[in-house]
Amino acid sequence: MRILDRYILYRFLFNFTSSFVILMFIFIFQTIWLFIDDLAGKGLDFFIILKFLFYLMPDLTEKVLPLTVLLSSILTFGTFAENYEFAAMKASGISLQRSMKSLIVFVTLLGGLTFYFANDVIPISQQKIYNLRKGIAQLKPAAVITEGVFNDFEGGMNIKVKRKHGDEDRLLEDVLIHVKDARGINKTVIQSETGELVSEEGNDILQLILRDGHYYDASTPTSPKKKKKYPFAKADFDVYTFNIDLSEVNNQDLEKDQNITTHKMKNVGRLRHDIDSLRDDNLKVIQAFSKNISNRMGAFVKLRPNTVAVKPMVHDTLTYADSLPSRKGFLGLFKEWEQVQLINSAKNSTSNILSSVKGKRQEIRNRKKIYNLHISAMHKKYALAFSCIILFFVGAPLGAIIRKGGIGLPMVIAIILFLVYYFLGVFAENYSKEGNIHPIMGAWLSTLVMMPLGIFLTRRATADKGMVKLPSFKELIGDLFKRKKNKEED
Repeated sequence: MRILDRYILYRFLFNFTSSFVILMFIFIFQTIWLFIDDLAGKGLDFFIILKFLFYLMPDLTEKVLPLTVLLSSILTFGTFAENYEFAAMKASGISLQRSMKSLIVFVTLLGGLTFYFANDVIPISQQKIYNLRKGIAQLKPAAVITEGVFNDFEGGMNIKVKRKHGDEDRLLEDVLIHVKDARGINKTVIQSETGELVSEEGNDILQLILRDGHYYDASTPTSPKKKKKYPFAKADFDVYTFNIDLSEVNNQDLEKDQNITTHKMKNVGRLRHDIDSLRDDNLKVIQAFSKNISNRMGAFVKLRPNTVAVKPMVHDTLTYADSLPSRKGFLGLFKEWEQVQLINSAKNSTSNILSSVKGKRQEIRNRKKIYNLHISAMHKKYALAFSCIILFFVGAPLGAIIRKGGIGLPMVIAIILFLVYYFLGVFAENYSKEGNIHPIMGAWLSTLVMMPLGIFLTRRATADKGMVKLPSFKELIGDLFKRKKNKEED
């Protein structure tokens, strides 16, 4: 490697490393604010919080790395142009492409490393984050009680509290509890003004003490006659205590594999397999539902081409089809009370079929959304690696054109371009999730939009041209009056 290539690579790596550390630090603080309610004041060990943030770092790298490549390339070549180093290179016969040679090799290797990171490291980190949050929720019951909303617990119990306070948020106000039976029916409702979570060290029993409340329980009678009376039990209490067994919760392993996988927790090989499985399952569900609706509607099965058609019955030159009553006279074959029954039966059948179709439509939409998410997740891994290369070819010639180094104007331009790239990706992903555009297009749209910009800027910088100079408003008005004056003279 020549001295110039080493020098350019050194300057780029210095800007790349410093930008990556600063941006990662900023994104970590932004993540802390997102999860501050889940981590702060829960009595969690500081080491667990650090582990949680460590597992989040690979997912943040997916956002930090493209911005780092864009910013470091603008800073490097902007500094070269500002200090006339780039002009000295050109005077020595070294073109822009030649000066970018070592960096192109580095960015290409970085793209391959990024794909490995997105394919192998990020799915593992997502699995670790899920297991850690689930372990924290089971180890610290008060940590999963969010104020103002219903919180689901194992055993069919939902708890809603207005406010939490006190040591480790153990004191509760305005508590509402719903307890469901084995069939998922909301059977018991308990409401109290205050509550408290009490536990002792080494004890496997967690007590939920409720004070000044009401208890309602819908009884389940065995006799069909008693069910029509809707029996229930109602009582007021001063103190009511729940005992929750924590024998299994206290032995909870925060690193235990819960065997829960989403599209973010899968690599390319797993995604390919699951995409095929999801497509086949969706087709089976749709075909089975279509067949069910056809049978309920009484639709006739289409004859195959090789099926022998039944010859019509001929009697006095009239076919059997001619002997059937017309559609208008079909109801005339029945009595008046039978006609009413037929019409009501047809209405009920149609209403039931429409209800089934509406209910199944949401299920099919959810299945389609999961299928689209898997396709988008697989192609985003490739698009992320390719975006590092594209954004380098955007930032390097742009820095040579603007001829500014430092963290002022280059930082502003890099952030604006990254926001365009990021929001295009977010909007495209949301549209592809709902099926408005193809999931592959949703994963690649932001990268494909940046590609023409990179080609355009590279050609402009190679030809030693600046940015496209648009005419100012004053020039447009002057040209307009000049044309008008020429027409008057003519």
